[in-house]
Order: sequence, then C-alpha cells, then structure tokens
Amino acid sequence: MKISAAERLRRFYAQFSGSDHVLILINADPDAIASALAVKRLLWRKVASVTISNINVVKRPDNVAMIRLLDVKLTFVEELTDPNRFNRMVLLDSQPCHNEVFSRFKFNMVIDHHPKTEVDAPFVDIRPDYGANSSILTEYLRSAKIKPSAKLATGLFHAIKTDTRNFERQTLIEDVRAFQFLFKHANTTLARKIEQADLRIDFLKYFKNAIETMRMHRGRIFVNLGAVVNPDVCVLIGDFFMRVNPVTWTIVAGTYNNTLILIIRNDGLRKSAGRLAKKSFCQLGSAGGHKSMARAEIPVEAIADQVDINDEKKLLQWIIDRVEGKHITTHVCKNDREEAGPADASEEKK
Repeated sequence: MKISAAERLRRFYAQFSGSDHVLILINADPDAIASALAVKRLLWRKVASVTISNINVVKRPDNVAMIRLLDVKLTFVEELTDPNRFNRMVLLDSQPCHNEVFSRFKFNMVIDHHPKTEVDAPFVDIRPDYGANSSILTEYLRSAKIKPSAKLATGLFHAIKTDTRNFERQTLIEDVRAFQFLFKHANTTLARKIEQADLRIDFLKYFKNAIETMRMHRGRIFVNLGAVVNPDVCVLIGDFFMRVNPVTWTIVAGTYNNTLILIIRNDGLRKSAGRLAKKSFCQLGSAGGHKSMARAEIPVEAIADQVDINDEKKLLQWIIDRVEGKHITTHVCKNDREEAGPADASEEKK
C-alpha cells in the first residue's frame, strides 16, 4: 500500500525527541549536501543539535562553491571529537554498504534514491525511481508546510538539476514537481554561480595537455592525461570535448591513486557509453554507466603485464585498441545490462 507524504512525515518525526543529538552522514556531493540541509531544517527546534558530517574530502570547485555560497557547515568524519555523543544517526543519499566508513555507525534512518540493498534501520525511505534524493526531501518539506529559505531552496534546486543532468536522466513527475516548487523560492543567480565554478587555475594545464596530445579517430577523441590531482579533471575534459563539432565520443584517461580512471561520453544518439565501458574494461576492474556517460576504474597492477602505465603514448594506444575491440575478450561481464555501477560514481555522481 502506498504511504502518503503526511504519513511518511509523521513516521520521520516519530524517530526523534527534543533531547536528541543527531549526526547526519553523507558522501558529500550536491544531492547529499542539499538533502542534509533539508533534514537539518526539518529538525530545527525539534532536537537538541544536528551535525552534518562528510566522509569524503570535497575538492570539486563547484561543490566547494556550493558549500561556501550556501554557508554549509560540514565536519569531516575523522574530525568528530566525540562521536559517542550522538544518539541518532541519519544516512542520506547513500546506503550502509556503499562505503566502509558507514559500517562504523548504526543508523536510525536511511533516506536514499539508489537501488535498494540490505538496509537495517528503524526508518527507511528508499525510492530508486526518483532522479534525485533532494526531490524526496522536498516532499518532506512541503508536507511539513515549511517554506524553504532561499539558500536551502537553491541547494535543492541545484541538486535536482545536477543529479538528473537537467532532466536528461531517468526522472519521475515528482522530480519535476519538486523542481517547480523550488524554482519559486531559489536564487537562480546563486545557483548559476555554483554551476559555473567548475574550474581551478591548476586544472588549466590539463586542458593544454589534452588539446596537444589528443587522438581523433572515427569521430572519437581519445586523451590520456597521465597523473591527475583529481579524477574530476577527466570528467571536465570529457565534457569539454563533447562540445566540439563533429565529435560524437570522448574517452579521457587519467591515473590517480594507482588507479586508471576512464571517463566515457557520447552524444546519446548512437551506441551506449555504458555498454562500451563494460565491454572494453569490465574484465580488468569496475565499469558501468548510462547511454551517454560512463566510467571505468582499473587498478594499475591489473594491467602491468599488458602496458607500461608510465608510457603515455603506449597507454593511449592500448586504450584505443580496447575501445575499438582489438583485444581478445577472455571474460564475460556478470551483468551485461546497462546500469550505473560503483565506477559510475564520483564526487559529482553521477
């Protein structure tokens, strides 16, 4: 039986009392950050304290800008001085099995929009069909008759845009309704500042390197950036080259923490990026994605006997050969249907 929004809200509030000290755990990206802000607003004056803690180090310039411009107070999980003082634990936009850090905590509440796994908590609200977790939290706010502040509305507004990629990904009418509601309260100028803050000065050298060393073949651009300070550099460059006519595919590689990161983009009109990632790289590491975007992560040691990772030209040719099917497949992926696996997530997400 479908649970009404009012009933969900009642059950939500039933988990808390005025003496509670609440810890919200997130893997900080726009959707998780905005969701945490929404829960904090829902609990305003209803509990003793609320602390939002991130398990990851936030480096993406747009996410850093979101935290700064919306005045988000985050405490890195390793810097929690007394974790035992919290008697209520909330997990948002993730599930306990998504990261080893979460295993340290016993959660009272899990609210998420990713495919459901084994979750043991008194309150669980997981809706995999939703395009963004922020859409779910917007429903809670509306049910509670809370008018969001401009900063909260802007955060939720930006998060829905980000997680749905401007509604290019799977969404429900509920995502659209949440977006329309938030649009009336959000500061769109502030949202634009967050969206456009996606470059750092030290990233520019990678664009220069990519332009000078790229290989183009059959409408595909291949780039090997070598060692990168952040895997999101590969994402930015992959998206950048998709704006070039007549490019229909970009495959951008970079090495980070002894892992070869591959970002795959296409125009979504032809073959599937997710299937290409699986076919080319799933035998060596994790690979998955959607029709127009995908990601693979391969431990360097897994390909040490195939290619010299330090020879950038040879590595690029090795990538091209695998993408173009010039390798012998010795293993079939367990799941050949198109979906976003763990390798499809980054701090951006998705």
